[in-house]
Amino acid sequence: MRFITTILLLFLFSSCQDIERNCTDYKTGYFEFTFKDNGIEKTAQFARTKNLNIDLFEGKIDSASIRWINDCEFIQKKINPKNMAEQRAVHFKIIATTKDSYTFQYQDASPDKNKEKRVEKGIAYRVPEFKITQ
Repeated sequence: MRFITTILLLFLFSSCQDIERNCTDYKTGYFEFTFKDNGIEKTAQFARTKNLNIDLFEGKIDSASIRWINDCEFIQKKINPKNMAEQRAVHFKIIATTKDSYTFQYQDASPDKNKEKRVEKGIAYRVPEFKITQ
């Protein structure tokens, strides 16, 4: 019985590791993000400065302003929205970091109270620069 208790305690303490979050390493730079759109895998690239996010997706460039809440969270809002949906701000939160990437979650910064709250997750990888592809 003592052996089983010891094993359970070791397992419990070893599984309680802190997740690494060096968010300041990812406040600026060039990044790439892969996602699925209607079952098709697509890749977007973006460059982030202290106050600006510049997206490059399918040969088009779009810009958004950034307001940092703390070292790991920011609000992003499109500068030139094309429709009502793009006018809504998005809340991003870095939830884990590694040497070359960070895991994040994002959601509508001011969600509609009549709709279910939707939180999406993704991983962004640091890249040396934009790779413009057709």
